[in-house]
This record gives sequence, structure tokens and C-alpha cells, in this order.
Amino acid sequence: MKQVVQNYKSGELALLDVPVPGCKPGGVVVRSVYSLISTGTELMKVSEAGMSMVGKARSRPDQVAKVMQSVATNGVPATYRKVMGKLDSYTPLGYSLCGVVEQVGAGVDDVAVGDLVACAGNEHALHAELNWVPKNLYAPVPEGLAPRHAAFGTVGSIAMQGVRQGEPQLGEVALVIGLGLIGQLVVQLLTAAGVRVVGVDPDPARCELAERTGAVACGDPESKAVEAAVAELTGGHGVDQVYLAAGGGSNQPVELAARLCRDRGRVVDIGKCRLDLPWNAYYEKELDVRFSRSYGPGRYDPAYELEGRDYPIGYVRWTERRNLACFLDLVARGRVDVEPLISHVADFDDAVETYQRLKDGELKAVAVLFRYPEQEVEAAEKAAPEVAVPAVAVEVKRSAARVASAPVRLAFVGAGNYATSMLLPHLAGREGVELATVVTTTALSAANAQRKFGFAEATTDLDAVLGDKSIDAVFVVTRHSSHAELTRQALLAGKTVFVEKPLALTEDELAGVLAAVEESGNDRLQVGFNRRFAPLLQEAKKRFGTRSGPASLRYLVNAGRLQHGSWYLQQSSEGSRFAGEGGHFIDTANWLLGADPVSVYAVATHGNDDLQVVLRYPDGSTATISYVTTGPAGLPKETLDLIADGRALRLDDFVRASVYAEGGAGPKKWVSSRLPKARDKGQNAELAAFIKAVRTGGPMPVPLDSLVATTAATLAVQVGLAGGAPVTLARPR
Repeated sequence: MKQVVQNYKSGELALLDVPVPGCKPGGVVVRSVYSLISTGTELMKVSEAGMSMVGKARSRPDQVAKVMQSVATNGVPATYRKVMGKLDSYTPLGYSLCGVVEQVGAGVDDVAVGDLVACAGNEHALHAELNWVPKNLYAPVPEGLAPRHAAFGTVGSIAMQGVRQGEPQLGEVALVIGLGLIGQLVVQLLTAAGVRVVGVDPDPARCELAERTGAVACGDPESKAVEAAVAELTGGHGVDQVYLAAGGGSNQPVELAARLCRDRGRVVDIGKCRLDLPWNAYYEKELDVRFSRSYGPGRYDPAYELEGRDYPIGYVRWTERRNLACFLDLVARGRVDVEPLISHVADFDDAVETYQRLKDGELKAVAVLFRYPEQEVEAAEKAAPEVAVPAVAVEVKRSAARVASAPVRLAFVGAGNYATSMLLPHLAGREGVELATVVTTTALSAANAQRKFGFAEATTDLDAVLGDKSIDAVFVVTRHSSHAELTRQALLAGKTVFVEKPLALTEDELAGVLAAVEESGNDRLQVGFNRRFAPLLQEAKKRFGTRSGPASLRYLVNAGRLQHGSWYLQQSSEGSRFAGEGGHFIDTANWLLGADPVSVYAVATHGNDDLQVVLRYPDGSTATISYVTTGPAGLPKETLDLIADGRALRLDDFVRASVYAEGGAGPKKWVSSRLPKARDKGQNAELAAFIKAVRTGGPMPVPLDSLVATTAATLAVQVGLAGGAPVTLARPR
């Protein structure tokens, strides 16, 4: 299928061939009929992409701050790879469309194949022939409403949420500053609510359009006619509400709002304009400044948008989906008329040219629609199955490990940030390795990985990969909640598997993986515990030497705070943060001490943000892992000390290592050469060991018993926190 994309690094726009999205539970696959270009938000994004790197940095200081934080934590090389990987990737455009349901996922019962729906979301209602849309981001189109009008649903919801924040009352007077697409819709919604509206925009054509669709009067912000109209309508008191629907760097809108608003009036910011509030003006009138967040309650909440958890109507009357349905109803009943706002309708095949004309100013428009070609194709032929599918029924007899033919053919399930920044750069172009297929649930991420790393194929069909006998190994690099199930399926299919940590989030999931190993006879499994492969730590362990007595190990992990919206915070579905990454540190301790723990004791600060995990080993050794999220950003992320037999090993954030020992001639010390810009945490060496095992059929880099013991210890931390007592671990079979 085709999708409109943009490379944020180069500014290139393209109509790209990408895989068809799979139909996951809780949503539907929709074939687009019309999609709407947001001439404000989207053109701002397109313009930013055409800037120099300095210009991009100036336009997004928030992102620059994140980059600097990443440099402090992960070093320059890793941050550079991560940033350039994101910049030099295709990103989607679009967030408002109308289409026909082609496939219905499990758990959806309010629409059927063939129904017309309006869809929302900058990850789900894209300018693409097909989209997977979760339940709370679509609404059925009322009977009789034209698809081209229903395509306005998302931007209509944005305008509606802004109006709701203003709390308009019958008979009030409102000022709308900025008469672009959102401003025009705000004018109509206020008029439908019995509010008299004055509009402000420097474009006479937009002013005339707003007057035709309900505004009492409109004019240029410098025009005295606007002030005169406000004075006449309000008896000189000023407007009851001001809606800021303008963009740009001028502070004129907020200054005009203060001048024309009544005492204790309301100012609602809907657009992205400069907000240097003149203190005296806003203080003297005690103006109520409010912000309107996108489509309404539910926005940016993964539980609502992705998991389909609705908010009780008694507590949240108007959610994203209810706003969407309400706007469609108003348009269907003729209370809002979007037809006059349509400046241009372009064929989807002309999408790139249309964007270019808008960017260059050749095409002056309030609203532009893409019209998609009609296609009579059976859904079964075009829609790919979801990634989370039933177990593949493949009988694998117990036999010697399969020896791969050269080159080793790899498939990746998942192509997110970690895969594209920490794994694939080490595999692309590696001699004796072929990147055969990348499987993702979103079409564009698969296409990006294919373009950047040279995969032969990109798809959303997991079955096809697991059934392909030419695939030697499968990498599972998806979200944590899917690791165990995907690993189980791949093992049953006879594949060698590399799964990023964690292997499992629950004891049942771990048992399921082990059952698959027993059923298939396939134990060719590696979990991405890369730190034991780090060259610096390997050298330090070698210099530390063997020990005879018990050891004491301390591992401080300055994990840092998570950003709002991070999927790591979705503990109900993705497990706790420590369950997701704690295995890294337990595995490192196990490797350094040469044994698996026999018990785990864990305590936490209030809210389980900071953890102290104590591991006890058969020979009396102990390891304490301090996992903190409240440490300062400048503190190194990982420091480790190992002490035994009068010797000590110290690791400073994979930048420097030291070994201290007492000898006959006095204290001895080894310190590694300091490489402040290079943090090698072992991914490259781990991948080399894994590829060697796949190619030769030799032992896996880490024995299965060790992987299971580390996973069990990680899971025991949560059990220990709940019970407040040490947890005894079963010895490996």
C-alpha cells in the first residue's frame, strides 16, 4: 500500500510503498476514502523538516534538552546514533480521515466490515491507503453524512474541545483570533451554541469566509472595525471569551485578547502561538487563561487510546471519542457546514506535489482533502494478520542444533528505537549475515528499517516468517508484554531466538517458554543480557582473576525519571520498570560471581520508585543492586564494585575500570585507559557470539539455565516487595 511520509533530516516528502498494517485486537483496519490535511499543524512540521540542523534545534528546544540529557547518561556515540536514527527516518503525516472498515479485530463489536467510520490520531489516522485504528479513536459516520465531510472529524474535535474549555453560555460574545481551519470551525461551533462571534485574521478572504458561516463581524487585528464591533456587541464591556487559534511567533494575539476581553473573562489557547502574557493587563482584569489539549480527555493516555479503556460518562462527559461522534452528528444535522472550508481536493497519488504547492504558497487553502482511489479487493487478500497470533503448530523433534548455511538469514520482529540504534547497526553489512525480513505491526516502521538497514523484505505477517524454513534466527525486539509469547512461537517453529530483555514478565509466561522448549526440543535461545559481553568489564574480570572466598558486590543503577507518556509506565500491561530491565544487572552480578542466586530480598521506597535488591549465592557471596530513579542527571548511570580475597574491581559507567590487589611488594593497581566518549556495553560482542552459535550450531552464548535463573530472580523481586520477606529460588533443573 502507499503512505505519505517525510524524512525529518532532509525534508524529503515521499509517497512510499509500505506493508499493509496488521489487524490487532481492540481495533479495526480502515481503508481510507478521504483524509484531511491540517494546513496548520502539518505544514508547520513540513516547514521544520526543511530547516537546517541549527534551525531544527531552535524550533524544538525541548528536544535539544533531551539530547543533552542523553549525552550525559549514554555518551556521545550512542546518543548520536539514536538521534540520527530518528532524524533519518521516515515519519508519517496526517491525523484525520474517513474510511471503510476492512477488518475487525478481536474485542470490537460496535462496527462491522463495510461500515463507514471517521478516524483520529497522528499514529493511526495517517495519509495512507490502510490504517489500523484502536477502538477509542474511531466513530461510526451517521447515515447520510458524506465521507469528505466526515474526514473533518478530528480537527472538528480539536475545535470542539477548545470551545468546551471556554464554557460558552447562550447570548455571550466571543472573539476568535486566527481564522485558519481550526478557527473557522470554532466560529461555527460557537454560533451553533448561541454565541455571537467576532473574528480576527489578517487574510480578508478568511474573514469573509467566517462571516459567511456565522461570524457577526471579522477584520484585521490592526483594524478599528474589530474593536468597534466588540464595543457595540458588548456595550463596551468586552468579550466573554477569547479563543487563540493563531500560530507564529508574534505576541500580538495575547495582547489583543487582553485588550478586548471583559473583566474576569476567559482566554483559551487552542493553537501554538507565542504566550508572553502582559502581566498588568491580565492581572488587572483577572483573566482566566486556559489551555485546550487536542481532541479532549483521553488524549496521550495509552490506556484510553491503545487499550480501549473508556472513562465513565458520569465522571468524564466528553472524551476524545465522544467529541468525535458529537462533531459528526452536528455536521450530519447541518449545524456545522464544512463544505465551504474545502479549498482543494487532490488525488492521493498527487500528495507530494500538493504538499509542495502548499509549502511554496502556490496553493492557498483553508482545508485540503486527499481523495483515495476506489479499490474492490477482498479484505482477506490485502489485510495482514495481527502479530500476536495463535501458536504455530510446528513439530520439532529433539535433534542436534541446526547449522546455518552461509549467510545466516535473520528476521526481526519489531524495529523500535532499541533495535534500530543498538542492534541493527552492528548487524547491517556484517559479513556472513543477511537481514532477510523485518516484521512490525505498523507499516511505516517496517519500511524505515528496510530502507535504512537493507532488509530484503518488510511485512506485518509473522506467520510467513515463522513458516519460512530459510530463516535461521528470529530477533524479538517488541514491547515487553509480547516477548514471552513471541519467543514461545518462534521456538516451536524451530527457530534460534534472540529476545531482548525481559524474557518474561510473569512466572506463567516463563513456564510457557520452558514448555515450548520441552515440547519442541529446541533450546536455542539467547536473551539480550549484553553487559557480560562488554570488553571493558571482560578485561577487568580477567585481571581480577579467580577467587577462593565469598565476594561482596555492589551495583548502583541511576535509572533516572521516565518522561510522561513513556510506555514503561504502563505497568498493568508492560510490567514494572525493574521487571523490564532489572535482568541486566542481575545477570551481570551472576556472571561476575560465577553462580546463580539462591534467594532474593527486596525493599523499596514509597511508591516502589527506588529499590534495594539483595541476592544471596551458594558460596555465601552477596550482591546488592541499588536501583534508583530519583538520582541527579549528572550522576553516572551505572557503577559497580566487587570485593573478595583482598582484591577489588570497580567499573565506572563502562567508561573506566580499575582493579586493586595486594601483593608481596605492596598494593597493586590496574586502571583501564579512559575513554570518556565511548561506552561499549557489549551489544556488538554479544551479537557476534550469537551469530557464531547460529552459524556453527555450537553452544549458545549463555546457557539456558542461566537465562532462566536470571529471569526467575528478576520476577522474585516483585514477589519479595509484596511479601516483605526473602524469596527462596528453586535451583535450575
